[in-house]
Parts: sequence; structure tokens; C-alpha cells
Amino acid sequence: MELLKGLPWRRAFLAVILNLLALSLSTTALLGSYWCTGTQKVPKPLCGKSKATKCISVPMPPDSGASNVSLQDVVHYSWETGDDRFAFRYFHTGMWLSCEENMEGPEEKCRSFIDLSPPAERGILWLSLGSEMLYISLLLISFILLMVEMLHTGNPACGLKLNAFAAVSSVLSGLLGMVAHMMYTQVFQATVSLGPEDWRPHSWDYGWAFYMAWASFTCCMASAVTTLNTYTKTVLEFKRNHIKGYNGSLRDQPQHHQCFIQQQISSYYKPQDKPLRSVSEGVDFYSELQQKVLQREPELGLDEVLGHTIGEDHC
Repeated sequence: MELLKGLPWRRAFLAVILNLLALSLSTTALLGSYWCTGTQKVPKPLCGKSKATKCISVPMPPDSGASNVSLQDVVHYSWETGDDRFAFRYFHTGMWLSCEENMEGPEEKCRSFIDLSPPAERGILWLSLGSEMLYISLLLISFILLMVEMLHTGNPACGLKLNAFAAVSSVLSGLLGMVAHMMYTQVFQATVSLGPEDWRPHSWDYGWAFYMAWASFTCCMASAVTTLNTYTKTVLEFKRNHIKGYNGSLRDQPQHHQCFIQQQISSYYKPQDKPLRSVSEGVDFYSELQQKVLQREPELGLDEVLGHTIGEDHC
């Protein structure tokens, strides 16, 4: 039991840090709107008092103030051709919103990305959002279990169970996060081809939120591997130390005690319908075996001692 009380806290602390980092990165990426960035090709607006760049200049006629003809009724001619007639405005898109540069003012215009996506792809987008939320929820559960395991040192067997549940939760959350990221990428690429014409990008690339989401997935899987490594190594060391301890204690016991303990151990390790499922069952077995030895000791008489001595070879 001394081994279980002294769990390798360094690996447990590393798993907690990686899990917390994955949780922070995934939450920031989900709330951000920079999964994809790029430019959109739009016609240049007319220049005015509030717009002097990226616009079509309109020469004012000298007698425009004296005439009663408004500026909108005047025919304007532009000698710009090709791409000079268009402006490339910046945009960035996330899971929830798609924001574009406003050509007529300093503020951005934002629209719901769910409304911009093709109707045939909206189901996949909702699945992606649901998987992303489950991913964050399982990460939070795993973080809570790891914290409870580090702080709860009274019951080592319970700590191992918490460690195992935290590892399973981390693995499941990582798989959900990977699926969510891949589904969003598919929906965005479909929206680029089939989305509204006034939104379709001229060029685009992945933004910092996209890379942050995949970094979160990497930290999540690293935390899961660290947690599983801690659990496996603790179980193996526990079994090895108990085997060494019982082998050493058998040498100090009388011969009839050695025979009795060996018979109990051999009967326990025979093929059974219910195999050993956890380390806590092994701890219960050794405790029960020790109690049997202590209860049997005062009952052993001289005849039994002689009988066991005669049957040493059979043991």
C-alpha cells in the first residue's frame, strides 16, 4: 500500500497541465471566429466624403452646384478595367460567425455562418458543433477526475479507478474533437463552392483558431497517453512489490504456513468464471488471504504440523 500512496505525482501533474491546456485552447477556438481567413472580390464603391480609398473616384462637373441635377442622375464613366474595378476585402470565419470588412466604414459586418452554409451541409455543421461541445465537456470531466485523484490520497484503489476513468474520458474527448474539426473543414470547403455569391472568397487559408483547435487535440491525446502510462506503471509496480513481499514473508513462516498460503494462491489463480478485473480485487484477495492465515494459526495442532511436515514434498 505504500507504493499506491506514493503515486508518481510528476506524471499526474503533467497530465493535469496538458488537460488544462487542451481545455483552454479548445474553448478559445470554439468561441473565436478565425478558423479561416481570406479575401473576397467585390466591386469598388463610389468615393465619397467617408470613403477615399478602394473606391471609384467620381469627377465633379464644374457647374454641378448651379444646376438642379442631382449627383445620382449624372452618368459617371470609369476608365478602370479588369481587377482594377474590384476591391479585395478581408474576412474571417468561425464556427458561429463570418465577419467581413465593411467597405463603407471602419466596422465589420458579421453574419451567421450557419445561414451561409449550404442547406445540405447544415446537418453536418450542427453535428460538428455538438461534437465540439461534447469534446470540451469530456475534457472538463477528465480534468475534474485528475484533480480529485491528485487531492484524494486516502484510498489508493479509488485513486486508480479515477485515473482509469480520466484516461478513458480523455481518449473519447480526443476522438470527438478530431471528428468535429474534420466535419467543420468539410462544411467550410462546401460553403466556399456553394455558398452565397456575395460571400464566396477569392482566396483563403486557415486561421489561428483552426491551428489552436488541432493543438488542443494534440494536448488532449498527450494527456490521455500520460494518464494511461501512470495507471499501467502503477498497476505493474503494485503487483511486482506484492509478489516480492509475499515471497519474502513465506520464507519466514513455518513450513505448514507456506503450504497453506501456496495452496490458497494456486487455487486463486486457477481458471475462474470471473477473472480479476482490477487492482482493488487483488488487494482484497491478499487481505482475505492474510486473515485466513491468522485465523488458521491458533487452530493448527501438533498432528497437523507433523502431517504438513511429512507432506512437504507434495507442496
